[in-house]
Amino acid sequence: MKGKMVSLKDRLATRARDEGFAKLGVCRPDAVPAAAGRLAAWLAEGRHGQMGWMADRAAWRGDPRALWPEVRSVVMLAESYTPAGDPLAVLGQPDRGAVSVYAQGRDYHDLVKRRLKRLARWLAADTGAAVKVFVDTAPVMEKPLAEAAGLGWQGKHTNLLGRDLGNWVFLGAIFTTLDLDPDLPEADHCGRCTACLDVCPTRAFPAPYQLDARRCISYLTIEHRGPVDPALRGLMGNRIYGCDDCLAVCPWNKFAVAARETGYAARGGAPLLAELAVLDDAGFRARFAGSPVKRIGRDRFVRNVMYAVGNSGLPALAPAAAALCDDADPAVADAARWAFRRLTPGAESA
Repeated sequence: MKGKMVSLKDRLATRARDEGFAKLGVCRPDAVPAAAGRLAAWLAEGRHGQMGWMADRAAWRGDPRALWPEVRSVVMLAESYTPAGDPLAVLGQPDRGAVSVYAQGRDYHDLVKRRLKRLARWLAADTGAAVKVFVDTAPVMEKPLAEAAGLGWQGKHTNLLGRDLGNWVFLGAIFTTLDLDPDLPEADHCGRCTACLDVCPTRAFPAPYQLDARRCISYLTIEHRGPVDPALRGLMGNRIYGCDDCLAVCPWNKFAVAARETGYAARGGAPLLAELAVLDDAGFRARFAGSPVKRIGRDRFVRNVMYAVGNSGLPALAPAAAALCDDADPAVADAARWAFRRLTPGAESA
């Protein structure tokens, strides 16, 4: 029986590679017993900011068996979205907006989940076992489970990275009632390197392996509702959706696996702030159809654009800010007035 399970696991790994996944590993659902405690401490410190959903289902996040009591094995998969060029180059173009690499193409939720479902259906058909698939939106702690399954380790920036993967990866999980042989967990190989911590514009890492989301630009541009703390706005630069700084400087990326999914490729170059500033709701939805950006809505997105306009140092963009100073959304109007003041010394009423 054991030999059959090993053979099945090998066939599963081959099938996963054929689907486009870069790596597969298996762990037990109880492989990260400290995860629940770490999550509770993080929540207690308020470092989740406005992400109330993190606390609402904390019990499920802390233990996969609480989410699905029948689970016997967790199959973790990594899929590469390694960018073709330098993701930080756009930071030197103040008239353009920086969008996180993962959001420059099609929505990864759809692409990864489609492959996960095909793989899970094959596994279920081959064995008769029950399966469930999860990609990011479910209360599953993918990164600790991926580390336990041997895919890599959580670096000092709290993201998963691997010696044979780099850190540009999406993670997916298949829960199954099968009793598969677990892989050995990966050890930490960050050593003395602090590149990811040092590069963070807002100092969002209170200590190595710790993240305060309330200072993270990815959180501020995607999850945070309402105005951003004025003390942080000037540090956001032209980042209008997410931030890749800590990922981009990781030295393990020299071993990064190339992305196989063409859908992750950037659709056009970095967008001009002047074009984004005039988007209404319909225009925003049309421009970002099929993109992860669409989920934050026009108001939050244009708020971010206004912060980038204010940080641009380009007086030519002042009219774009002036046009939104009375926007119907209070956060957009506030950001526009802030931007206009930054670009127009001596401005009084904006």
